[in-house]
Amino acid sequence: MDNQNKNLILAFALSLMVILIWFALFPPPEPEPAPTVQQTELVPPPASDEVPAEVTLAEEAEPTAARIDIDTPRLSGTISLTGGRVDDLQLRDYFETTRPGSDIVHLFNPVGGGREPFYALYGWSPRGALGFEQVPGPNTVWEQVGDNALSLETPVTIRWDNGEGLVFQRTYEIDADFMFTVTQSVENNTGAQVALDPYGILAQHGLPSDLENFFISHEGLVQMADGQLTEDSYKSMRGYNVHERERTPATVTEVVENGWIGLTGKYFMATLIGAPGQAFTAVAQYVPGADIYQTSIRQSTVTVPAGTSASSQSMLFAGAKEWSLIRSYEREANVDRFTDAIDWGWFFFLTKPIFALLHFINGIIGNMGWSILVLTLIIKAVLLPLAWKSYVSMAKMKDLQPEMMAIKERAGDDRQKLQQEMMKLYKEKKVNPAAGCLPILLQIPIFFSLYKVIFVTIELRHAPWLWVFNDLSAPDPTSIVNLFGLLPWAAPDPNSIAALILIGIMPLMFGFTMWLQMRLNPAPTDPMQATIFNWMPWVFMFVLGGFASGLLLYWIGNNIITFSQQYMIMRLNGSKPDLFGNIKQTVRRKKGDATK
Repeated sequence: MDNQNKNLILAFALSLMVILIWFALFPPPEPEPAPTVQQTELVPPPASDEVPAEVTLAEEAEPTAARIDIDTPRLSGTISLTGGRVDDLQLRDYFETTRPGSDIVHLFNPVGGGREPFYALYGWSPRGALGFEQVPGPNTVWEQVGDNALSLETPVTIRWDNGEGLVFQRTYEIDADFMFTVTQSVENNTGAQVALDPYGILAQHGLPSDLENFFISHEGLVQMADGQLTEDSYKSMRGYNVHERERTPATVTEVVENGWIGLTGKYFMATLIGAPGQAFTAVAQYVPGADIYQTSIRQSTVTVPAGTSASSQSMLFAGAKEWSLIRSYEREANVDRFTDAIDWGWFFFLTKPIFALLHFINGIIGNMGWSILVLTLIIKAVLLPLAWKSYVSMAKMKDLQPEMMAIKERAGDDRQKLQQEMMKLYKEKKVNPAAGCLPILLQIPIFFSLYKVIFVTIELRHAPWLWVFNDLSAPDPTSIVNLFGLLPWAAPDPNSIAALILIGIMPLMFGFTMWLQMRLNPAPTDPMQATIFNWMPWVFMFVLGGFASGLLLYWIGNNIITFSQQYMIMRLNGSKPDLFGNIKQTVRRKKGDATK
């Protein structure tokens, strides 16, 4: 090994060591805790001709407020009669972790309940001579009409009389999954016409505790307005005034026909949805003084003549971003492009069909791990024609090795002559040396698309395969520390430095299958290229070691199928791969380099 190659490898090793030491001494900063405030503030969505008025409310003892139960097969929780808030909601089908006894997922949480408050609130913005004290507000105490719980069969109605001739009612209905229908009505007995704007608010106090802040997954504002998708992170919603006491300007969007707006995590979201075909105003804003992230809809002004009543209806989705479910809402409830609430990423044109195919396969097999392997087989079958051309070209390249070595000896240090002779040889033998790169280049967007699918779709969350692999969206749970799953304790935390080194069995299998696949061809004659090819599988093994185990499963299957395809195609084209000979050649070269 010459000095240049030694310096390259030494530089690589030193760089890796510096990175590890840096992260050990200077770990990434923890998310900044939300500021503690003595009051909460809600900002009703602005009317088109006025500045939004601010409603200040004291920290009420929410857990002691009178409540109405929510009881469906998929949801449990309560509605507070203080403000009529939907502020206590749990998802029966989902657990916070895979550990036995784990709590179910809490989506909405009340103020003062011990978790970050997150809730939906409805009301009316007054117009004309009416004031906020004459319409129900966040602290208004409603009374229930009847005494039933909110269930699939029984809607719930609450009522409030302002004592000045206006009687307000709100009815909540719920379907078998995660969709609420909210109908607000007002009866006018004042003797004069009144005008009001019905609104709905989603308020998140502080940052969610499960916020990941990972670039591959969107968390924060998600909005669809007449076919235009908008995504903003919580940081973007704060703007640059997070430490100031001036309000960040609201983002106001006029929706003409169809749209929705809400706050989303990776797997769960809450979304306010206007009635299909009806215009509304969507508002996204941050309230610095109270550290509240808020989205809201203001529906068209309702004019109520004396002695009459009027109503307005909207929907609230609060639950898991299950692809088949939100697609059904998109198709049957006319919720425009609702499946785009899932963060499909830049390669959405690949991500969507890949997930649809994976979802279909899983519907037949019933196990996401095996479904990923079947999907891998299908993808490799689709790319087989390109792979065939690639491997045929590689087989021809192997046959040209003696002639290429002769050209290299004749050219000596004359790089230009070497290049010209090589190109002439390729042209005479009708060989394209770049043909082997095409399948690899096509694999890159497929790889990233599948990574996106595994990382952001809830169907992969806590999806088991076999043995200790009970969550394909999480990194490999095995390590040398627990003897690759044989001992009853956990592997190092995936975010720790130890996890980068003490990798699990799937990264090892990935590295080995990649190394084995590369041994089907002789090592490059150029020492630099040979060194890179020898190190590549093991570098990738550590780089991808912390990725989701479902993604590693795909890549292991891909390597095995690629190995089989390449071996078969090369044999059919008269080139018998000398696998063991190439391995011996690699070992001898390493030994020779070590003695230099």
